[in-house]
Amino acid sequence: MERFIDNVSEIGRSVICVGSGNEGASGGHCGGSVGVVDSATGRPDGEKVLVELIVGNYETGLNVQLWKDYVDRYRIEVISPTGESFLVDTNKVGKQTFQLEQTTVLLYNGEPAPYLTSQEIYFDLLPAGNNSYINSGVWAFRLEPVKTITGNYTFYLPSGVVRSTQTRFVRPTPDVTLTIPSTASKVITVGAYQTTLEAYADFSGRGYLYQDRLGGRIEGSFIKPDIVAPGVGILAPAREGGYEAVTGTSFATPFVTGAAALLMQWGIIEGNDRYLYGEKVKAYLRKGATPIRGESQYPNARVGYGALCLEASLP
Repeated sequence: MERFIDNVSEIGRSVICVGSGNEGASGGHCGGSVGVVDSATGRPDGEKVLVELIVGNYETGLNVQLWKDYVDRYRIEVISPTGESFLVDTNKVGKQTFQLEQTTVLLYNGEPAPYLTSQEIYFDLLPAGNNSYINSGVWAFRLEPVKTITGNYTFYLPSGVVRSTQTRFVRPTPDVTLTIPSTASKVITVGAYQTTLEAYADFSGRGYLYQDRLGGRIEGSFIKPDIVAPGVGILAPAREGGYEAVTGTSFATPFVTGAAALLMQWGIIEGNDRYLYGEKVKAYLRKGATPIRGESQYPNARVGYGALCLEASLP
């Protein structure tokens, strides 16, 4: 999806704006690093990591995604609420099946793809036998590095709208909570802020935890979101007629879409700049973004370059 949108953005004179998603405060992501370990020399830099997951009552199923660098090797242990466990054979391709308590765990070891060097390890938790729900309580994933180059790992749960509000990681990581396809590099990724307090909206998807840095600065193509726009209590048409107050990055994005259209009108239609589209529009909107309260450094993973300001974005 990301590659498709990036490719489409290069066809014709276009600008594609995408909301960063509403998963920033849902507790559905946990990431970090186990450190670097060389199995040949036995370097003691790495350490075991325990990722704990609270599963709420009455979950009829749950999937957990673990993403890591394909070259990194871990021992992975899955532990149920009562302490039953199994070790994952990460070298075995395809499906593996385990049962812990009244829950069946289907495990899929992914492979790198033609455009992806990462590996996904997919856990699908399903009720076993005649049970209607998976076991509630605290589940855990223990990662022990065997040989790692980066040691980076990221866990994801399904979107917060399809799982219980009780189901979340014990120590969630709010960064890297952008939703696809806002992660496409050539779109304008739009987060949300609250205009009343002029502050970042905590539900708004945040940018990357692991960023390429050049000379202490973040590489431009990795900065997400690009900017933020009003996304809390926005008055919009209601499906049943009339108007209602709505919240989310889906309602912040149209502000930026409209701003991009006005820039393109000024440039292309009115003849001021026939090449004002694509990444050029993004650059102007980034440069014209204004600071918001509580953010001292720009760009950052919460608000990118700041709040949308069309007037300041006109070259």
